[in-house]
Amino acid sequence: MEAAEVIERTAGECGELVLRRRGPVLEIIANGTFLMDTGGGASERALVRVAAERMPAPGRMVIAGLGVGFSLAEALAHPRVGRVEVIEREPVVVRWNRTHLRGVNGDALADARVRVHEADVVAWLAAAPPSSCDAICLDVDNGPDWLVTPGNAWLYGAEGIRAARHVLVPGGVLAVWSAAPAPDHVRRLREHFAQVEEIPVDHHSGAPDVVVLASPSGRPGIQEER
Repeated sequence: MEAAEVIERTAGECGELVLRRRGPVLEIIANGTFLMDTGGGASERALVRVAAERMPAPGRMVIAGLGVGFSLAEALAHPRVGRVEVIEREPVVVRWNRTHLRGVNGDALADARVRVHEADVVAWLAAAPPSSCDAICLDVDNGPDWLVTPGNAWLYGAEGIRAARHVLVPGGVLAVWSAAPAPDHVRRLREHFAQVEEIPVDHHSGAPDVVVLASPSGRPGIQEER
């Protein structure tokens, strides 16, 4: 494997954050844990795409976790998305998306339809008004069972699930990204949502990632193309 060049190393809200380059690929590392890179992005895009296909149009989509900007770029390209609220607690990740990463995400943060909230998604979701968004896309951990920050466990527990349902419009959708199946989380979602789907997304290495969709309306879901 090609050696990585560190572009920037800094202290963030969750601990040490590193942006590094490995050949043509940029990577984000948090406290020594790989988060994402610019080499793929299929499952991040799928997270947003299947949520957009399900939500009312023209909808207001919330993307929690900016990453390298692939999910935001996907949302802006989808005709059913009218506005995007990005929740990102790390100011440096926002800055990287406007500088080092803008070439790979199409300078997505410059789009007039985007509003960035430099906030913790746990606090943001707990305080958000009822029925105030059409889709919520959660991509802040490596999955419900592989947390980047211990406090994010609230998002995947009963209280966080109830909060997400409260914030969604009746025809809205919650989409959660995971690097592996999370059966306990799916079971909890089924206690609060009329319909829950698990969609595997193949990628270039290892087992498929998983996108979990939950809808309070019980409408039939749109299956992801394989």
